[in-house]
Amino acid sequence: MTEAIPAQHLVWKPPRLIERAWLRWVILGAIILYLWLALGSIDVNWTRVSEGLVRAARLFAGFLQPDFTTRWRDIQQGLIESLTMTVCATVFGLVLALPIGLGAARNVAPLWLYGLCRAFIALARAFQEIIVAILFVAMFGFGTFAGFLTLSLSTIGFLSKLIADDIEEIDPAQVEAIRATGGGFWQVMDYAVSPQIGPRFVGLTAYKVDINFRESSVIGIVGAGGIGATLNTALDRYEFDSAAAILLIIIGIVMICEYGSGWIRKAMA
Repeated sequence: MTEAIPAQHLVWKPPRLIERAWLRWVILGAIILYLWLALGSIDVNWTRVSEGLVRAARLFAGFLQPDFTTRWRDIQQGLIESLTMTVCATVFGLVLALPIGLGAARNVAPLWLYGLCRAFIALARAFQEIIVAILFVAMFGFGTFAGFLTLSLSTIGFLSKLIADDIEEIDPAQVEAIRATGGGFWQVMDYAVSPQIGPRFVGLTAYKVDINFRESSVIGIVGAGGIGATLNTALDRYEFDSAAAILLIIIGIVMICEYGSGWIRKAMA
C-alpha cells in the first residue's frame, strides 16, 4: 500500500535561477564587494552634505508656508512665458510633424522619402532637450525664442515618430479597398489612414502639451526663459518659500494637463 504524501510536500516552488547554493553566495558576495569598492571610490565631502541637508530642510519647510505674493510679478511673467512657449511650440511642431511622419511611414511613402524623414526624426531625437536648449541659447541668446525652438524640435521628433509608427501598423485592408475603387493618395489618407490614427493622434498631441510645459520649466534653468528661469533665480537667492510656490504651481498645471489629456483621449476613444 502506497504511503500518503504530506500536504506540505505537494506545494510547488518555482525553480531557482541558480541551483547551487554555494554559487549563489559567491555571486552575492562579489556584488557586495563591488558595491563596497565602487562606493569607496566616490569622493564625498561630508561638510557639503551636512550643509545640503540644512538647505534641504529649509526647502521642504518652504512647502509648509509657500510665498505666492513677494515675487508674484516674476512668477506671473515666467508662467506666461512657459505657457506661450508650450502652446506655440506644440502647434508649430504639430504642423511640421504631420508631413514628416507621413513621409516616414514605409507603407505610404517611397523609399527615398522614407529614408530622408527617418533620418530627420533620428536627428531630432538624438539629444536630450536641455542639451538642445544650451545649443539654441548659444546661437540665439537667452530668452523664450531659444525655448520655443527647443520645444518645437522636441515636438517634431516625438510626434512624427509616433505618427509614422501608427501609420505603418494600420489595417492594410482599408487602404487596399480605397485604392481598388480608384482613390488617389489623398483619398487614401482621408478615408483609410486618418480614421485609424485620428483618436490616438489627438491623445498624443494632448500628452505632448503636458510634456512641453514640464520641459519648459527645465530648459529655463539654462537660460531658455519660462517659469524655470524664475525658479532658478529663486533658488539662487535661497528664497525657498517662493521656490516652493513656483513648484506647487508647476505641479498644479501638470495635473490639470494630465487630467485634461486623459479626458480628451477618453472622449476620442
